[in-house]
Amino acid sequence: MDRTSADLGTEKVGKLLLRLAVPTITAQIVNMLYNIVDRIYIGHIPEEGALALTGLGLCFPVLMLVTAFSSLVGMGGAPQASIKMGQKDNGGAEQILGNCFVMLLVLAAVLTVVFRISGRELLYLFGASGDTIGYALEYLDIYILGTVSVMISLGLNAFITTQGFTRTSMLTVVIGAAVNIVLDPVFIFGFGMGVKGAALATILAQTVSAVWVLRFLFGKQTVLKIRKSNMKVQAGIMLPVLALGLSPFIMTSTESLLNICFNTSLQKYGGDLAVGTMTILSSCMQVCSLPLQGLAQGAQPIISYNFGAGNLGRVKEAFRLLFISAIGASSVMWLIAVFAPGFFPGLFSGDAELIAYASWAIRIYLGMAFVMGAQMSCQQTFVAIGAAKISLFLALFRKIIVLIPLIYLLPQFFADKVFAVFLAEPVADTIAAVTTTTLFFLRFRQISRNMEGGR
Repeated sequence: MDRTSADLGTEKVGKLLLRLAVPTITAQIVNMLYNIVDRIYIGHIPEEGALALTGLGLCFPVLMLVTAFSSLVGMGGAPQASIKMGQKDNGGAEQILGNCFVMLLVLAAVLTVVFRISGRELLYLFGASGDTIGYALEYLDIYILGTVSVMISLGLNAFITTQGFTRTSMLTVVIGAAVNIVLDPVFIFGFGMGVKGAALATILAQTVSAVWVLRFLFGKQTVLKIRKSNMKVQAGIMLPVLALGLSPFIMTSTESLLNICFNTSLQKYGGDLAVGTMTILSSCMQVCSLPLQGLAQGAQPIISYNFGAGNLGRVKEAFRLLFISAIGASSVMWLIAVFAPGFFPGLFSGDAELIAYASWAIRIYLGMAFVMGAQMSCQQTFVAIGAAKISLFLALFRKIIVLIPLIYLLPQFFADKVFAVFLAEPVADTIAAVTTTTLFFLRFRQISRNMEGGR
């Protein structure tokens, strides 16, 4: 049974984090299946599976951009609403929710038009070849029609989580994923629709999730409700939301840019086989990062609420548990990648050459995955306490300042160019984790002193 936000300030932190994190982690794991099940089915299409999988991977930047704009509004607005709730200002929290709802609708309309007009040109920019462009277009042309559903389900679900209704937010993802998993084989194989069937199954599933979210937030069970009176977008409300949302937006949107950089470099040095491998590796990175995001989402309401209430001890305890749990989770993912490298590639393809290539690459690409937990927990805690500027810098640092330059620089120093491109990931992970954790503990010490001095 879901509980209200009152527990966020009183219940034992460890028990509360477990109660909130289990549904959010479950939701992220299911969401992971949601995102990769298309690739699993498509990769096993007889004879053309490898090329179809590569074509689908080329659409990944667009999918990430849609997710990024959802995060800009949802992950920017939800912590702000939670802080307002900690300050006993539910009316202000509902104003944030109403404004974010309208902003999501506007952004969805704009993105649908942009991707519809420029889809083909974008896919070539992302590394498509003459052999893969057809598969990519088949998927993208249908997927973008469901942009509004994707943005509503992802962006507004954060407002359900931040109120403490984690079971309901989990069901948002579980229901959509179940629909997708059931419809995928029916459309792909049963109706012979191939890649088009995968896209259709996805947008139908996202529509079901969006209806579920709206039904809850317009209903009687929610603490914060979407009201018509709060739907007039106000700069004073949205600007702080967008400022805080820039960090998760950049984290996700740069994943799109990152994928483009990897694909174009790998197309140059290794051809379609290397690009197909990157599709598998990006899916493996999701396997690593989504459970960590689930942990962070479970901790966020606790940290945000108690930060707003001025309860420093509970903020510190929630962060400590998040930090330890995240490092443990990322270490498990690292162990699988290093000691069972063929496990994930075997899920995505039946092509022996692609499996062998990806099994070699995954040990390089995820070679330092165990440090991801430290970086994620520190960065997301900055978001939870509303530290927009520093969380924005950290979002930019790993991918834009470190990783993307390494993708192009490292091949200049290695004979095996493809190896060098994959090596950029673990090098960047290490640099970013050390920088983020150091900066966090220095900055958080100052924030703690300010909170104690303000009592």
